[in-house]
Amino acid sequence: MEFQVKKLDGTDDSKIMVDDAVFGMEPNEAVVHQAVQAELSNMRQGTHSSKSRGKVSGGGRKPFKQKGRGMARAGSTRSPIWRGGGTVFGPEPHTYKKRLPKKMKHVARRSVLSSKAKDGAIIVLNAVALDTPKTKMFVDFIKTLGLQGKKLALLTGAVDDNLFFSARNLPNVIVIPSVEASTYDLLDNEVLVFDKSGITLINEQLSVKN
Repeated sequence: MEFQVKKLDGTDDSKIMVDDAVFGMEPNEAVVHQAVQAELSNMRQGTHSSKSRGKVSGGGRKPFKQKGRGMARAGSTRSPIWRGGGTVFGPEPHTYKKRLPKKMKHVARRSVLSSKAKDGAIIVLNAVALDTPKTKMFVDFIKTLGLQGKKLALLTGAVDDNLFFSARNLPNVIVIPSVEASTYDLLDNEVLVFDKSGITLINEQLSVKN
């Protein structure tokens, strides 16, 4: 498979060949679903917590005598049935970590890339660079490509601070090295914009031999 490489002004430049097994496979929706579920679960902190009766302060003595008051007996003011008492079966900190085999992760990412390629939602640029971190320059760049109003991911070959700082205040744009993009990153954006080094690296990373 080959993609048309464009210049920053939107005109055609050259063409680049990529692996059909990465950008032209039959998408496996079941594996994509599993990968996205695992990635979203792994984002959860799992720090929710509550105090049981053993963790609530106070309640060291019996609040009143056992008999003679005409009331139910009580041994502690920290009982769950008392106001200010402990919580029964409340949430406890735990991990939501899910592990997915490397091959399944690769199949999921290949599936999303193939689906995007089929829909014409992949753009390859000769190079993407800004001299200074300037959001206005980045917005002008998006308008030149006719992508204003689209949710897009700019997938580069290397970390570029100028691009990152220029795009971080834009709600519908992410800038990320292509080899670090997850299945969710690829699926959650309408358009994937690669530079030549970015698409080359992800093609090598996801090739069948790996």
